Amino acid sequence: MAKPMTKTQLVAALADEMGSDKKTASAALDAVCGLITKEVAAGGAVTLPGVGKIYCRERPERMVRNPATGEQFKKEADKVVKMTIAKALKDSVNG
Repeated sequence: MAKPMTKTQLVAALADEMGSDKKTASAALDAVCGLITKEVAAGGAVTLPGVGKIYCRERPERMVRNPATGEQFKKEADKVVKMTIAKALKDSVNG
């Protein structure tokens, strides 16, 4: 399995795709990440065409176990960020 792309590599590739400099590409990437973070934190969802949908889901209160001690305790309800991968991306990866 290949190493994940770093932010520096992503910015360089984005600058190359856009035909601009790395500073502009970095600003664009930061803006997109900021918008996604704001929208999902507010309870909304963001669809990236051809990539997937990022959304926030609420988990109910539940019983969990500490693996070190075996002690069970109640975990409060919380929110988790989920991502559903688009069919187009799955198809391109699988062949």
